[in-house]
Amino acid sequence: MTDVAAAIAGAHREEWARVVATLARRIADLDIAEEMAAEAFATAVERWPVDGVPPNPGAWLTTTAYRKAVDRLRREVRREEKHREALVLRDTDAPEPLGAIEDDRLRLVFTCCHPALAMETRIALTLRMVGGLTVAEIARAFLVQESAMGQRITRAKAKIKAARIPYRVPDREDLPARVTGVLAVLYLIFNEGYLASDPGRTAVRADLTGEAIRLTRLVRELLPADGEVTGLLALMLLTEARRPARVTAGGELVALHEQDRSTWDRELIAEGHALVRARLATGEAPGRYQVLAAIGAVHTDACDIQATDWSQVLALYDLLVRLDPSPIVRLNRAVALAELDGPHVALAAVDGLPLEGYHLFHATRADLLRRLGRDDEARAAYDRAIALAANSAERVYLTQRRDGLR
Repeated sequence: MTDVAAAIAGAHREEWARVVATLARRIADLDIAEEMAAEAFATAVERWPVDGVPPNPGAWLTTTAYRKAVDRLRREVRREEKHREALVLRDTDAPEPLGAIEDDRLRLVFTCCHPALAMETRIALTLRMVGGLTVAEIARAFLVQESAMGQRITRAKAKIKAARIPYRVPDREDLPARVTGVLAVLYLIFNEGYLASDPGRTAVRADLTGEAIRLTRLVRELLPADGEVTGLLALMLLTEARRPARVTAGGELVALHEQDRSTWDRELIAEGHALVRARLATGEAPGRYQVLAAIGAVHTDACDIQATDWSQVLALYDLLVRLDPSPIVRLNRAVALAELDGPHVALAAVDGLPLEGYHLFHATRADLLRRLGRDDEARAAYDRAIALAANSAERVYLTQRRDGLR
């Protein structure tokens, strides 16, 4: 046995009882005294081989054990104080409600759609900050240059900072003033999912369409009497129902008139039709989303493209033009017009629309020119559409249409 080991063993024999008795007298707790004495001997085993045996091993053990006991008691006292502090700080009541909107993402959408910002600005900012869309994707949705959209979003952030617009979760009474912007955001997210504008992504993004539908359902629960909320939900459902037939197994787009309608989701169609009928039954004047949903209901009610009630579709587009006389609405109206009055009438309605930077404008013109037998002009229009189209699957489809010309 080494000298250090002998010293520890000797100290243990000579001092254990005295250390325990001394500590017990000082702290009036025999269990703690024994525990601290044991810790003191454990410390001796660790320290003495390194530091050497102290001149008075017994006194060293007593002092070390006493200090450990004092530290132990101080911790116990502080533990009680901290416990009392925790009870004061702890919210024993039920957590305060987060406002009228429980869903985290939807709450952010409503919060970002602040009425102090212009409608297009709040939509663009919300799509970027909450929707997760890139500046390029947002720019394509608004048919503007990416640089212009980036500047718009930057200015919106600067205005929020300069005007000190508060980041405040809206109360229930605030929702009607913000819902128009919220619906526009959700619709654009859905559209980006239904046909992705990013060339690096697949043609259809079910994650975006599914999330847009989920959030719109939640908005309808918050505002069940709002006809436009119901209309947008119906529109999304009827559009989503066609998704299984929209893209081939190889990732190529399939036009509406070529789709296998037996693959359409009948449950979504039934739900969408029920929502459209419920809004019609109210007798209230429909808004933009309700009219678009009604158009979708006509398309999904037909067993094939020939059975489509194009006169009803055109009448609905005429109503929509009065609500939203935008060039894109007029372009879509021309598609129905071509089915009723012929491609020459539709082409006259399309030509002159200020949509030179929109690929579907040129794709629509190309199809009308093809039907009129004006293949050279159709080819040039297809080339322009292909150059402007962002999605690779859409470019493939347009290329096939162009290459099918005589």
